[in-house]
Amino acid sequence: MNEFLLLFRRDFRTENAPSPEDLQNAMKMWQNWLGGIAAQNKLVDRGNRLASEGKVLHAGDRITDGPYAEIKESLGGYTIIRADSLDEAAELAKGCPVTLIGGNVEVRQIVPPNL
Repeated sequence: MNEFLLLFRRDFRTENAPSPEDLQNAMKMWQNWLGGIAAQNKLVDRGNRLASEGKVLHAGDRITDGPYAEIKESLGGYTIIRADSLDEAAELAKGCPVTLIGGNVEVRQIVPPNL
């Protein structure tokens, strides 16, 4: 079985802050979705949300502030799962709550190091 990284992206340029009730409902959806993956013994690491502030390292060791709010889709978090194939991992990604708010999930296999 292989491990896959699920990267969550969405448009963070929203002017409408969610209500406390919306946040609570969203958290419940995330818990249910991750719980379904865990129930199949395919959750490796539930991951975390990522802060919106950061730094970007460029060629020549130049560091800039970023990512920027004007970027349409920003990386918001990650989860690591296990699956037999990329197709199975993509199926497990279905139902991710980020898609309900216009976001997307990138699914990438984690390549183990050569030992």
